[in-house]
Amino acid sequence: MKSKILCFVLVLLSLKMSAQEPVCKQVKDIAAFEKQASEKRNRSGLLTLASGNYTVHFYKCEWTIDPSKNYITGKVTPHFIVTGSTSSLVFDLSHVLKVDSIYMRNSKLSFSQAANETLTIQLPSTYTNGQEDSLTIYYQGAPQGGGFGSFVQSTHHNGTPVIWTLSEPYGARDWWPCRNGLDDKADSMDIYITHPSQYRASSNGLLLSTTQNSSNTTSYFKHRYPVASYLVALSVTDFSLSTDHVQLGNKNMPVISNVYPEDSALFHDNITPVLNGLQLYSQKFTMYPFVKERYGQTEFGWGGGMEHQTNSFVINPGEGLVTHELAHQWFGDKVTCGSWVDIWLNEGFATYCADFLYTENFNVPQYKINVKSDLDYIVSQTGGSVKVDDTTSVGRIFDGRLSYDKGAYLLRMLRFTMGDRLFFKGLRNYLNDPLLKYNFARTADLQRNLEAVSGLDLNYFFTQWYAGQGYPSFTVKWSQDAANKATITLSQVTSHSSVNFFQVPLQLIFANATQKKTIVVQHTVNNQVVLQDIGFKADTVFIDPNQYLISKNNKSVKLVLANIPQALSAVVSPNPFTNKINISINETEGKKVLLQLFNSEGNIITNRTINSYTKNQNCVLTVPGNISAGTYLLRITAGTSVASYHVIKK
Repeated sequence: MKSKILCFVLVLLSLKMSAQEPVCKQVKDIAAFEKQASEKRNRSGLLTLASGNYTVHFYKCEWTIDPSKNYITGKVTPHFIVTGSTSSLVFDLSHVLKVDSIYMRNSKLSFSQAANETLTIQLPSTYTNGQEDSLTIYYQGAPQGGGFGSFVQSTHHNGTPVIWTLSEPYGARDWWPCRNGLDDKADSMDIYITHPSQYRASSNGLLLSTTQNSSNTTSYFKHRYPVASYLVALSVTDFSLSTDHVQLGNKNMPVISNVYPEDSALFHDNITPVLNGLQLYSQKFTMYPFVKERYGQTEFGWGGGMEHQTNSFVINPGEGLVTHELAHQWFGDKVTCGSWVDIWLNEGFATYCADFLYTENFNVPQYKINVKSDLDYIVSQTGGSVKVDDTTSVGRIFDGRLSYDKGAYLLRMLRFTMGDRLFFKGLRNYLNDPLLKYNFARTADLQRNLEAVSGLDLNYFFTQWYAGQGYPSFTVKWSQDAANKATITLSQVTSHSSVNFFQVPLQLIFANATQKKTIVVQHTVNNQVVLQDIGFKADTVFIDPNQYLISKNNKSVKLVLANIPQALSAVVSPNPFTNKINISINETEGKKVLLQLFNSEGNIITNRTINSYTKNQNCVLTVPGNISAGTYLLRITAGTSVASYHVIKK
């Protein structure tokens, strides 16, 4: 789901924007319109109240729609499996929709509707765990989803009527009886939409047939993949239909667009990002999750888009919008967040794919703009967690700064931390996890899959970046000796008290007018000292120049030494060493000497201070016996003179 299209006045007046320019020139407040819309349509409570004593494995939905009228007549047949002994089932359904009757085969069932948006059905007997059956609910009414609601009757060009639906997060019950939570997916659906014959219908899955009956047409859609109730949708108006194809493996899959006739050329001319995105995401992640059916887009009049399964509803064919909604078919539809606490598993992933991954491959100038604008938006406030702390607030769920942009940046940071190969392998494993695919996931499930492929303990990462708030500001103090070896001191302050230190890989670039060298330091403690052989005299250090990390107000400070350090002459033995190193220094009579041993990451292994050194005195530096074999850096400091030696541990 996305609403990066924020030029409110233009949207409300025309519901159109040119697909040739950035979406509202990349104005950053991705979900503001989305929040406003969701809050309006979820006016009477937010959470599902369907009973937990059953699951639905198949819905047969038969709906009669006239787009000129805000009304629905429905016949919904859920096939259910009881998960605990019970004599009643509770579905989510708005109390403004009147249930006429409920049948189980030829027998009427007793039922009651309540103002808390529930429908309670009395079964003919007590059902036991695992028992399967079906019933049929007949209902009708005028859904109270007006404005930007879950069921909207409106018009487009020259007053042509249109009806469309958008149910995320809690709006499915506004127009059909279902389980409205993130705890159940039907294995499949049959959808029949009867409508006046001058119009076309659009819904999930494959359109298998249209049958005309007098002045009406019944369109039959077949969908044979697991689907959450909020991802079910329909729309009816005088759509113009166009079909493109994309090669995915050995499948030449149709891409079907249902758009308003006045916009058919606009959509057709801008279908390329959809086709490119289908191939890119299939290559990077897994095959398009619904490849046996199709992908499609349906134009609608809401200020953004919605990732209805196999059929995204979008307001226009702008690159950022269509690639965002397409990415949701993997992240949101195939694997759906198991709680609105973890909405970033939907929205953060889709934002990452559209803002970074797609543009990195197909629109590099826009990629650079997106990286900067997303980061600027994230750090525009000092706090805020990706983890949603109030799921009763639709505004908090769809917080553009946190659920969308910061969620996307978490993935950017994970990719930098893990490297491309392991990062994308981890995401493929996540999408194919037998416990998760075509099911629900939590953040811990993502962490588990990333750790399994990388061997890393990422608990620190998710603690500080997902559950924690804020960001670091880095200070890098550095100097170079006569041999161009740099001493670097890293420190940070954090913007929010929930995290007192962010452990990160920090990229630094040392540069002068003609040369540069990039290093990555594992920044694990505050005031960390790192030694690096730069190889040339640098005059500048750039901190995180590629903006891989969330940070702000970083400072690089070059330390100017009072006296230029002079190189020391020393004898170091044995080399390789076992657990002791002998050091003898020439011409250092009476000076204070500091001996330091660093590992390859710049961390101090051991050190020793000699307050008054005697010329050619043999000093012993004892090394901890538990360090691993490898190359280490021995640094000798005497006054303003410095010498560095590579030594090898056997």
